[in-house]
Amino acid sequence: MSPTIHWLENSFGDIHAARLVLPHGSAMDPADAAGLHQLLAGSLTRGCGALKAAAFAERIETLGGSLRSDTNDDRLVLALKCVSSDAAQLLPLLLDMIEQPHLESEQVRLEQDLNLQSLQRMQEDPFAVAHEQLRLLLYGTGSYGHDPIGRREDLAAMHPDVVRQAATALSCNAAKLVVSGPLNEDLREQVLKRMSLWQQCGGDRPTLTSPPNDRWSGIDVDTEQTVLMLGFRTLPINAPQALALRLLQVHLGVGMSSRLFQSLRETHGLVYDVGAELALRELDSPFIWHLSTSADQAVAALDALLREWDQVLQKPLSQSCLELACAKLRGQEALGRQTGAQRAERTALCLSLGLPMDYHQQAMKMIERITADEVQAAARQWLRRPVLSACGPSSSLKALEAHWSQALMDQPSAAVAR
Repeated sequence: MSPTIHWLENSFGDIHAARLVLPHGSAMDPADAAGLHQLLAGSLTRGCGALKAAAFAERIETLGGSLRSDTNDDRLVLALKCVSSDAAQLLPLLLDMIEQPHLESEQVRLEQDLNLQSLQRMQEDPFAVAHEQLRLLLYGTGSYGHDPIGRREDLAAMHPDVVRQAATALSCNAAKLVVSGPLNEDLREQVLKRMSLWQQCGGDRPTLTSPPNDRWSGIDVDTEQTVLMLGFRTLPINAPQALALRLLQVHLGVGMSSRLFQSLRETHGLVYDVGAELALRELDSPFIWHLSTSADQAVAALDALLREWDQVLQKPLSQSCLELACAKLRGQEALGRQTGAQRAERTALCLSLGLPMDYHQQAMKMIERITADEVQAAARQWLRRPVLSACGPSSSLKALEAHWSQALMDQPSAAVAR
């Protein structure tokens, strides 16, 4: 395996957008160092090669470019956007960040403090608190079991030397660079020559343990609303049924015409906000149904959510609902590929996950052949074991926990998964 570079020529004007994707997401954080790779990603923007932190930032801003570096569960991504006339100066900086990062202790500590502040803000957000607990219910404390930004205790104790050691693995042969913009053959050859020297292995890919036994988590917060998240641990992005589940997610949770919005909010008036998210990952992806409601309606909202879950398992989608879901998904795809940066982002993601470059185009053709029965079959296979995370006042949590325990015993669909 060797690093690859793909150049997407387009008609989006005199702009270059680049995505350098590396297989070093938060799933590869050591057990006692949650947040390591996000801290590393942020620190990469604090100086490299001949440029100290201030000079690095000035170089980007003087040339009018934008640069970010962060992680998701599966990947570390460096993203650059600039006018084409500056690409020859800025694109090599992405490689400098990987080959010659400074990672000075003072700068790493500054990034560490910023991440700790972000964690503090997340802990004050009921949605973020409920989501973090849901991760633990689905994945435990290992891979995918924490937000990429990490856990406070691990992040606070992290030494800059640990970050510098992690950086030595970045220049690996699994790197994927996608550039969108007018082709510059000399620049392409220059970048490819440097990346061809990255021949070390990207490291062992993370693995997932079996789901924990716990099916409930309730976090008491002083608020008048209650957040509920019903979660399912499902399938990898390249699994045969991934598109069927994606159509179900769009049907349930995208837009004001979605099933959950129409049922729980418009018909029954039980929730402030409701939706469904399927974050497709390299390994088992989380499928999350979420809502916020008043504390006194929390049990009724949970009841309604469970009825929707049972209906998904017991009754196929109507043809009109399936067609609407397909149309929405096609619309999302079109909106997500309007700019060169979006095209580079999606292409880099596909390549890094071992999918073909034109996976999204292929997927739009494949969804036309998916039937309602196939969507139901995917739901029956992957949505059989729900877990529930709640965040709200203690009074609602006690009632919710009791009702959830009873529901797992009484629901015919739930009984299959116990």
